Amino acid sequence: MRYTWLLLLFTIGWLSSCSSPKNNSPLNYSLPQTTHKPPIEVLADSIKVDGALGSFTVQKKITQEKEGVQFVTFTFTSPKAAELLPVSLKFNFRSVDINGYWNPKIAVDKVNYYYSGFTAKASRNAPVLSFYNNALQNRITMALSDALNQSQFVSYLKEEDVYFYPEIKLFQKKLPKTTHYEIVLRLDTRDLPYYKAIAEVADWWATRLEYKPMTVPNAAKQPMYSTWYSYHQGITAREIVAECKIAKSLGCEAVIVDDGWQTNDGNRGYAYTGDWKPERIPDMKVFVEAVHQTGMKFLLWYSLPFMGEKAQNYERFKGKYLRHWASQKTYVLDPRYPEVRKYIVNTYIKSLQEWKVDGFKLDFIGWFTATKDTKLTKEGGRDYASVNKATDALMTEITTKLTALKPDILIEFRQPYIGPLMRKYGNMFRGVDAPNNAVANRIEITNLRIMAQNTAVHSDMFIWRPEEPVEIAALQLLNILYSVPQLSVKLKEIPARHLKMIKFWFNYWNTHRHILLDGQFIPSNPGANYPKLTAISQQHQITTLYEDMVVIPTKSIQQLDIINAKASNQVAVVISQKSKVVLKVIDCQGKSVVEKTVALAKGIHQLAVPPSGLVKLRFKSQP
Repeated sequence: MRYTWLLLLFTIGWLSSCSSPKNNSPLNYSLPQTTHKPPIEVLADSIKVDGALGSFTVQKKITQEKEGVQFVTFTFTSPKAAELLPVSLKFNFRSVDINGYWNPKIAVDKVNYYYSGFTAKASRNAPVLSFYNNALQNRITMALSDALNQSQFVSYLKEEDVYFYPEIKLFQKKLPKTTHYEIVLRLDTRDLPYYKAIAEVADWWATRLEYKPMTVPNAAKQPMYSTWYSYHQGITAREIVAECKIAKSLGCEAVIVDDGWQTNDGNRGYAYTGDWKPERIPDMKVFVEAVHQTGMKFLLWYSLPFMGEKAQNYERFKGKYLRHWASQKTYVLDPRYPEVRKYIVNTYIKSLQEWKVDGFKLDFIGWFTATKDTKLTKEGGRDYASVNKATDALMTEITTKLTALKPDILIEFRQPYIGPLMRKYGNMFRGVDAPNNAVANRIEITNLRIMAQNTAVHSDMFIWRPEEPVEIAALQLLNILYSVPQLSVKLKEIPARHLKMIKFWFNYWNTHRHILLDGQFIPSNPGANYPKLTAISQQHQITTLYEDMVVIPTKSIQQLDIINAKASNQVAVVISQKSKVVLKVIDCQGKSVVEKTVALAKGIHQLAVPPSGLVKLRFKSQP
């Protein structure tokens, strides 16, 4: 590692000397101009609807929002109500200057174009796919207006001509009969950072009335304690209140009481779920009050669609189920029945009014989906034919009624329930389960941040073992620093050094959350698992390094914080001009290691920073 840094320092110094006009060295020369990169072109006229249309005809309308952004609207009409048959939107474009891709579920394989496909619908992902170049600039970003109904994106590279052939599949899942359907394909080929192209898609969705995002209260953007990994179903009121007292002292402001409160059955699964009587914690109101007395807010877990085989209400809704999940011993309620929706909505209203909870973690919404045997008709007591539309009606009613009773209500969903329609139903999106997997957690929260706008992005609950070295335990937190932390270790069992570390980093996070959450968010390369993340606000830049990379401060910043979330104990920073700097190095438990004023020459500087620690640079003169 030492020799790598020496080589890097020599290389940067050499390049700096080469670029200096005053340098008369024979090595002084200018690099040639980079070659022109032709823009990606998609002729909207060439986009075809492929597949049997039945009685439908299709009209295509092409409009341009701005240079490089075009909309292609497809309108399907039929003289009589009929079923929309599976079709695909097909087109192609040259593979010129394309190095990687991004989609909402991108995780491990980010390079092989044959695996860029994914499925999107209201409760799963979002219909957007972006291709970028080696400089992480957008080449083409494609998105659909319909985030309610299922669509499938596939975009493979053809060897014979080195073209991409995107195929967007529609109506693979049956929809109720109709005479009219309209969908818009948005294509963006502008040269801008890939994450900005995706963020503009999120802006586009948010302007649509049917996707108007839910208000995000301040409490949604404060650290929380979760009972799931620490206690699973074995919770007691006494233990959780005790944990809340410790969590509050560390900087947490709310607790999420997860699965287990509603039943004494501890076998996992959902056989007894659906009655929502707090068997394990019989006096829930007293429990909530006790948590409130610690200064913490209280959120309660519910599985939205489940009615267990052994639930008392199973017989009541017999015949009003979409499917049976045999391995989990539960049925899935059918939201097309008004009495089903009323029962679910009233369950949450009762919890809010009687127990005075502050919010809900609503789980498994993705199970509200039709099967191949579902009759998509209004009959037998159903007032909706479409399961998707009935689910939208249910969730809209939940949000509307709970917000009317408590305007600052907190509602959490987790990946993959993260699309634009979900932002209407909830104000907190959490990464999917990644216990003790810091890298996976970082990827998940970054994927969410890229298209979440102001919706609060939460980490998956993070855990570690008590015997972990404190610097390693800290990585669970540092990998999710640009989201709202959800802590889920048994605080009474971890050593004092771990508590000290949590308190330090939570204090740092709370002090700087206006930057970390609400500042300009700059993710790095998705294909490399986002090895560097940055947020900037009000001339303050916070950059976290997960691999050995050079940090280049943004122009005109006054303070730069570099967080060392990697194994080595060095970071490198480029200084653009001679600067006087107040330098402070802090370890992961908050102990000051170095604090002094230094003069930094123009060029690259290697700074010693302990693993899971940080260095603060306050510029007395501009870098």
